Amino acid sequence: MATKHWSDLTPAQRAAVVALGAAQFTLAVSAWVDLLRTPAGQVNGRKDVWAAVIAVNWVGPISWYRWGHRAR
Repeated sequence: MATKHWSDLTPAQRAAVVALGAAQFTLAVSAWVDLLRTPAGQVNGRKDVWAAVIAVNWVGPISWYRWGHRAR
């Protein structure tokens, strides 16, 4: 399988990659900010572990919002 380079993508494909990357970055940053603002007593587990989990692409931030903090 040949490796695809940025220059091989169509403008629409490039825009999609940029948009998805921006969405993923925004989701991760918002999850980290939420983690920082959440008191340790309301976090399911350790905050440092959650900080690392959030760094895992789409799965980490979504996991934080689903399972990371107790009901407010």
